Amino acid sequence: MAGGYGPPIYPQAQTYHSQARHGGEVGCSICRCFLNCLGCCGGCILSIVCNILIGIAVCLGVVALILWFILRPNVVKFQVTEANLTRFDLEPHSNNLRYNLSLSFSVRNPNQRLGIHYDRSEARGYYGDQRFAAVDMKSFYQGRKSTKEIGTELNGESLVLLGSGGRKDLREDRKSGVYRIDVKLRFKIRFKFGFLNSWAFKPKIKCHLKVPLGSSGSKGGFQFHPTKCHVDL
Repeated sequence: MAGGYGPPIYPQAQTYHSQARHGGEVGCSICRCFLNCLGCCGGCILSIVCNILIGIAVCLGVVALILWFILRPNVVKFQVTEANLTRFDLEPHSNNLRYNLSLSFSVRNPNQRLGIHYDRSEARGYYGDQRFAAVDMKSFYQGRKSTKEIGTELNGESLVLLGSGGRKDLREDRKSGVYRIDVKLRFKIRFKFGFLNSWAFKPKIKCHLKVPLGSSGSKGGFQFHPTKCHVDL
């Protein structure tokens, strides 16, 4: 406009960024990229390891299943062949039970291809639901398709707290001369095929016995008869 003044013109504002700031942003970007790469690689490695472990577990399971069907292991058979009870006295005031019970077992391995290792064996005596004795038994190996005789003796004194039902049963057993005693066996067993041994099994073996007091039998002439035991794998 002639002879006049136009609107003032201001210089455009300039933004200044320091070199240090630019360097920090670049460094942070590199760090984030590196960490992301590490996270990605770590996830990939973990996924690969998991897949390998799962594959190994599946293969071992398939092999174990195939061997199980080929070998077809059968349950071991236990039988109490002899039981001799010479003492079974419970003092009414102290509740101390004095006992002497000797046992003989017949152990049958019906497997044609498998031997059996018996480790960490123990025999326990029960009257009613009260345990009155526990004794370790010798470890042993049993060959294929064979029968082995083993024995143990429960002898000593222990505190036994019987309820009203247990005391009633004890009075009846004293009167008849035949005692209802449970014997439980605990084994850690391993099957053997050639040079291979299986993992350990812990079967539960329970024998319900009726044992006359004394070697001559009960007052009514009851004699002990061989008794089969229940085996639970």
